[in-house]
Amino acid sequence: MKEKGNEMREEYDFSKAVKNPYAKRLKKQVTINIDADVIDYFKKQSSVSGIPYQTLMNLYLVECMNENKKLSIKWE
Repeated sequence: MKEKGNEMREEYDFSKAVKNPYAKRLKKQVTINIDADVIDYFKKQSSVSGIPYQTLMNLYLVECMNENKKLSIKWE
């Protein structure tokens, strides 16, 4: 005997479905090597702000992108 509300339909009607307006902003999982002290820095910021450290890192990178920040690397 099946419980009411737990049945799977054979077909679903998606004719009235709406495209996700945030689809372009979906995150993509990547593997990246980051110095341990950088991770520690963002984890400390996370404990102060209550925002997960990976979110903080992403927010900082988004800010760099939006402000079109350029790297200044000087080799000696």
